Amino acid sequence: MQNNLDDKNKFTVINDEGKEITCDVLFTFDSDETKKSYIVYTDNTKDKDGNIQVYASIFNPESEDVTELLPIESDKEWKVIETILQSLQEEIRNASSNNDASSSNN
Repeated sequence: MQNNLDDKNKFTVINDEGKEITCDVLFTFDSDETKKSYIVYTDNTKDKDGNIQVYASIFNPESEDVTELLPIESDKEWKVIETILQSLQEEIRNASSNNDASSSNN
């Protein structure tokens, strides 16, 4: 796969069939536990249940371009990423609930 960073929030990927796919970076983070940097992103496609598909890879934050995304291969790494995603989803739900409550109070 070939990658090209367009700006801080998007990059394009050339898949194995030669098709160019634009991906949105959702967030990046460094793990003290694994001593690696991760990028979490989406190509905005939906799964069979209608959920937006999200992907994660290892990347080198020191590189100016996303030149190589490495696969996540260990269960320990996936657990770290899943924990962060669940935490973010909970924060979003709480913020949404707080916004809904303040809107109904006005």
